[in-house]
Amino acid sequence: MTETRTDDDVTAQRLRLLVGLVVVFGVGAAAAITAHAIAHPQPVPHPAALALLAVLVVVAGRVRIHVRLKSTLDTSTWGEIPVLVGLVLLPAPWVLLCAVLGAAVLKILTSRGPLKTVFAIAKEALTAGAAAAVYIACGVQPSLTDPQLTIIPTTLALCAAILVDNLAYLPVVAVSTGTSIKQAARHNLGIKLVGYLFRLGAALLMIGLLASDLHLLLLLVVPLVVACMHLWQSRSVRTREERESWQRLAKATDELNAVDLTQVLHSATIRAAQIFSAAEAAIDLPGADRTVRATEAEVLSDGSLTGSPARPGETTVDLVAHDGSVRVGVLRLSFGGTVRLTEVEQYKLRTFASAVCTAIRNAEAYAELARIAAENAHAASHDPLTGLANRRRLYDRAGQLLQAAGHDGMFALLLIDLNHFKEVNDTLGHAAGDDVLRQVADRLRDAAAPGDLVARLGGDEFAVLLTGLPTPALANHRATGMLTALGPGIEVEGMKITVEAAGGIAMAAGSGSVEELMRRADIAMYQAKRSCEQTVVYAHTRDTSDLDRLMLTGELHRAVTEREFAVDFQPIVDLGSGEVIAAEALARWHHPDQGNLTPVQFLETVERSGQLPAFADAVLEQSLIAMESWREAGFDLPVAVNVSPRSLLDPTFPEAVLSRLTRHEVPPNRLILELTETLTISQLDVVERTLAELRNAGVRLAIDDFGTGVSSLSVLSRIPVHQLKIDRAFVAAVETSTEAAAVIRTTVDLARNLHLTVVAEGVESEPQRRALWGLGCLAGQGQLFARPYSAARFLGVLQRGSGGQPGVLAAALHDAGSVVRLPLRRASGGGTAPLPHLPA
Repeated sequence: MTETRTDDDVTAQRLRLLVGLVVVFGVGAAAAITAHAIAHPQPVPHPAALALLAVLVVVAGRVRIHVRLKSTLDTSTWGEIPVLVGLVLLPAPWVLLCAVLGAAVLKILTSRGPLKTVFAIAKEALTAGAAAAVYIACGVQPSLTDPQLTIIPTTLALCAAILVDNLAYLPVVAVSTGTSIKQAARHNLGIKLVGYLFRLGAALLMIGLLASDLHLLLLLVVPLVVACMHLWQSRSVRTREERESWQRLAKATDELNAVDLTQVLHSATIRAAQIFSAAEAAIDLPGADRTVRATEAEVLSDGSLTGSPARPGETTVDLVAHDGSVRVGVLRLSFGGTVRLTEVEQYKLRTFASAVCTAIRNAEAYAELARIAAENAHAASHDPLTGLANRRRLYDRAGQLLQAAGHDGMFALLLIDLNHFKEVNDTLGHAAGDDVLRQVADRLRDAAAPGDLVARLGGDEFAVLLTGLPTPALANHRATGMLTALGPGIEVEGMKITVEAAGGIAMAAGSGSVEELMRRADIAMYQAKRSCEQTVVYAHTRDTSDLDRLMLTGELHRAVTEREFAVDFQPIVDLGSGEVIAAEALARWHHPDQGNLTPVQFLETVERSGQLPAFADAVLEQSLIAMESWREAGFDLPVAVNVSPRSLLDPTFPEAVLSRLTRHEVPPNRLILELTETLTISQLDVVERTLAELRNAGVRLAIDDFGTGVSSLSVLSRIPVHQLKIDRAFVAAVETSTEAAAVIRTTVDLARNLHLTVVAEGVESEPQRRALWGLGCLAGQGQLFARPYSAARFLGVLQRGSGGQPGVLAAALHDAGSVVRLPLRRASGGGTAPLPHLPA
């Protein structure tokens, strides 16, 4: 507020100085003309002529054309005509007196302030004096009875009057509006020049008619001509002003199509000042506590709304949508004085405000979309638990570094695995485990050098891209420093635990690809674990223990493309009736040199090689093809397929499974996905979402090797499974170990209470079958019934059956139609067990 008052005071002071200067020159001009008249005396004109001239000055001054420039009206009148005509008829001092009296009467009638009144009178004296000086210099002798047609003197007198009028008026307008004199002079210059020509023509016409004694024609023609000229000029000015204003509005609307909110606000305020000829424009956004102020040339401020209070006399309009449903703020226009907008200007203001509202809403919507996109991009490349980069971002960054550095890239990959982290989860819970992971992430991030990328790959596995290495030896030094940062104890739930980790380092040079770089770091990390070293740098000479795995890794791509992976199927049998009720798919690698390899021999290599999606897809495809062939032969059997925990971490896995089921027209409930409980516990937060999507689609889930982990119940409470599979270790000892029998009995009771089915693995003998049946386990698989076969041989086994019964592989433990009484169950309180089935 203080700064605004100071600026206004300075402007007022400058205006007073300019007005004073014009008054001095006006008085001087009047004195000079009077002195000349005294030196060359002339008779006093008739009072009626003087009164008529004064009236004509007032009338001509009332016929105006207004053009607003901010709060100042640039007014064009026909006041020069009676002065020019009067100078031809009457002595100059009397004409000057009539002009001054007429100007004074005009200002009194329009109720102008004293400063404006004094300025108008002085300016009128100055312009009339300039015109009189030209007539005197040209030797024109005024005569009321015999006037002369003075074309050249009249033209020169009008030019002098116009020049002096602008020299006196334009500086005042520039100071009052805060614009330059050049800008004020060029405002509607074309229309003004035409108006000057009209005034010259009207003055010469009147003087000519007076000189030719056609006084009656003067009364009839001149008013009509002047009226036509005035109407034309007025309309031209209004038309041009409106056209330029609409053009500026259209241009401003185009500029408002920006998507940056700051650009929209800055452009809108500047354009508002230009379109509505305002000294200043401001946009207030209460919701964002923001205001932007600007003149027609520049932005003055962009800050908090509290620091920019509204000024008195401002024109305000709400920034609302076309339908008035949304209000985002206020547009304020300050003109430096009191201005009343015309109806057309008010309509344009509302239209502009609506366009600004739309532009602000579009910019805010775009900013919100950009924010959401940035969040999604961040989520796609960062681990949600620790905020570190994830595997995807690590691979992208490593790929960029490899491309930039070629085969001699001086950077390395450090792969870190926490030792005994699973024990933290199992003893303190997953919340404590997550807290440990977050603190480990913070320490690794703090210990990393500028330019290094720290990532969490999943579970308790981290990776660091060590960049800017001057020598390979520095990689081990920096890796050791990062692992040392994990040494101090971590406090979790009031307990202090020590985190130990092993790190494998692989130099980028010679790796050729990110997958190979990751594989080398993985090998080095496991070497560090086995040798109880903190870090190990990958070297070919120390890679003998992993030679077979390396060879398998190099051949995986060929095995997938040439379909060396095959799937055998082992039947799952009703222990009571011997009937086949399902099958389990078991992958085999028919290696050309090493023979048939089981998943134990190659699955870990597949998981770490990047070929897991292709491998899992091949196994599922062969399983579904087998199901189709069996169904066509009359055996509609569900198939259980083992799934790697790493597959469950892939967000596209559910869609891939369901699309293949649809392609083969296999109902989802005929597919059972077997999960390894001991491997999924550390990834439950991610796995749960994937499994829920599959289960909701109808796919059935089973926990393999149930009971072998220390957190079986925790897994069971979080994973929505349908089936439990008892590990073969308990089945092998069911006849000799009371503990094994107790585990099986407890598992069966738990499954019954949870409405789950139970399948025993590794049934090798008839006594085992009977013992399991006696404990309430109703289904099993193993060598007693059949070993794994190819899909075609499996179908042959089903068709042959046992005892002349297709689909039956063992004699029933009871005769058909007999009543079987099973032992009472402690958990259920007794009752008969249901027949084994896989609910549809």
